Amino acid sequence: MLTRRDLLCGAAAVPALAALPLLTSDAAQAQTIELLKMFVPAAPGGGWDQTARTIEQVLRATQAVKGVQITNVGGAGGAVGLPQFLNQWKGQGNALMVAGMVMVGALIANKSPMKLASATPIARLTGEFLALVVPAQSQFKSAKDFVAALKADPTKVPVAGGSAGGSDHILVGMIAKAVGVAPTKVSYVAFAGGGPATAALLGNQVAAGISGFGEFAEQIKAGKLRVIAVSSDKRQEGIDAPSLKEEGIDVELFNWRGVFAPPGVNEGQRKAMITLMEKMTATPQWAEACKNRDWTPIALFGDEYKAFLDTETTRIEGILKELGLA
Repeated sequence: MLTRRDLLCGAAAVPALAALPLLTSDAAQAQTIELLKMFVPAAPGGGWDQTARTIEQVLRATQAVKGVQITNVGGAGGAVGLPQFLNQWKGQGNALMVAGMVMVGALIANKSPMKLASATPIARLTGEFLALVVPAQSQFKSAKDFVAALKADPTKVPVAGGSAGGSDHILVGMIAKAVGVAPTKVSYVAFAGGGPATAALLGNQVAAGISGFGEFAEQIKAGKLRVIAVSSDKRQEGIDAPSLKEEGIDVELFNWRGVFAPPGVNEGQRKAMITLMEKMTATPQWAEACKNRDWTPIALFGDEYKAFLDTETTRIEGILKELGLA
């Protein structure tokens, strides 16, 4: 799993960005992209959807694109949408799919024959620590309270999160293992995205929830949810909650997200999308958006991103097996 050290090293390794053309033909170098099609294999409201809409805002603001069209196809951590992207969007050079660690785990957990590596890796963009939250009126005042209940009877502590095998599921499994509870005994309630998981929390249908802090931020600010711990290596500025490690739970985890082109794009199209993401991640607008959403910029492009994906897939598969989730 990625630690904060991994994220910072990855970010530091990115070379200085040159002013590269957005499109590949000499005649089109000065043009912006007319229409960028974005495929989000999750329901609206979650982290992938937020990523896609943030990309849209930044690209529009910097006039890198004239239009953006976003398509949402939710279900099973991307296992439902991925086949559609691989088959129906094949060869579309102006298309990108948002995905990340969640999909890698979900595909393994769901024993899907599809592989994320079948898409064309373009760029890793962000890393995000996860938040353990509870409804405002919850009896759990701290992560220690949550762990005590988990030890007493894990089946009576339902935890909401994204789809099975994703980062949320991995984190609750890691917490359980760290405190001596069999991960397979945890009552994990999988949802298609952050929006439905938040609704379950607000409706007191579950005892706790796990997702990226940004997905819960509005409800936390509104006083409807409380964050009792974060999965980062230390406390985060502006968030009134300890890290899991501070609470005596030896767990640290960062989620990552990135974008992929469809299979079947040519080398020129692939390079054009890489260039688009290089230019976007170098803008002050992107930096500001990441800061506002508590995302850590960890840009990695093209072949380096592909190599990272291969290694990360192997690592996630090993952890899921260890936790009894694969």
